[in-house]
Amino acid sequence: MLYLVDLEPVDTRYTSQWKQYLPEQLTAAGIANTVIGGGSVAQMVTPGAFLNFAGTNTYKSNQLLKIANLFFRNEIKDGDYFLYTDAWNPTVIQVKYMAELLGVKIKVGGMWHAGSYDPQDFLGRLIGDKPWVRNAESAMFHCFDHNFFATEFHLKMFIQELFGEDDVGKWEEYYPGTLIVGWPMEYMYELLAPYMASVKEDKIIFPHRLAPEKQVEIFKDLAETMPEYKWIVAQETRLTKSEYYSLMSECKIVFSANLQETLGISVYEGAMMGAFPLMPNRLSYKEMWPEGTLYPSEWTESWESYLQHKDKLVDIIRRIINAYDGPMLYDSRRTAEQVGEKYFNGAALYKAIIDSKT
Repeated sequence: MLYLVDLEPVDTRYTSQWKQYLPEQLTAAGIANTVIGGGSVAQMVTPGAFLNFAGTNTYKSNQLLKIANLFFRNEIKDGDYFLYTDAWNPTVIQVKYMAELLGVKIKVGGMWHAGSYDPQDFLGRLIGDKPWVRNAESAMFHCFDHNFFATEFHLKMFIQELFGEDDVGKWEEYYPGTLIVGWPMEYMYELLAPYMASVKEDKIIFPHRLAPEKQVEIFKDLAETMPEYKWIVAQETRLTKSEYYSLMSECKIVFSANLQETLGISVYEGAMMGAFPLMPNRLSYKEMWPEGTLYPSEWTESWESYLQHKDKLVDIIRRIINAYDGPMLYDSRRTAEQVGEKYFNGAALYKAIIDSKT
């Protein structure tokens, strides 16, 4: 049995989609599973963050109580697998504690999203490299039999910042359970299909959180410079997920100036619906997307650098809007589908779990 220790399902985040689709996809892959949820959650996230910093600990604590009761009742058996959809979950230490002291031979996998090892992440900016957080992340890493990453960029940053190891290949020899698998989001094509036929307008969308590392101020300055287009900051619209997709499907460009990104779900969503994905040539974007969608990284490395290169960014946006037609729409979707086959597909994740049982 696989016990799916999920991430709290916030309606405006992909976590609510995982709550619905991930158990179904695991079952379709031949993996019997039971969800370990943490009850109801506060939908109001901490401003600029991915979740609510207090609410997430309530959710995780409720999950731990359920897991402890399963161990107490001797319901956890040899060969069972615990999959943490967010590896940054201290309860994995207590799960390992119970399993090893009770002599139950389980396997545990964790999916890493972010942490203090990323200087642009909330934890990196507010906590930094304090010993408690770095040692906690290291301990959680060593608790997992499988440490899953969506991109090589993220894995490389993790091992360099947390362990000082530069050679990813060598690190995989030391810890063979450290794997790049993409995320299990193959449901996205079906989910977005109803929005793919929308007529495009001269709209440009900023799909990211309102956090310093996302640099929304660059987007807003571009909007003032080019008022002939409609510029949309998604998080200022307060839309439901369906309304958000409807709005995104009308856009010709999905724009990013991110200083932090380990995958890039929102850009992928926009491209799947035919919006041209315009991103800096850095972070996970550099690994995942072809050159034609990437502008030089230095153009938005900082506000000062942006001002120096602003005219070039203005020019490329105008060229994309003016040239937007059927072929460009097709290319955006086709490119997104190719990216999705590798990075938004759970096949490698499911295989690792299945192989661990043989």
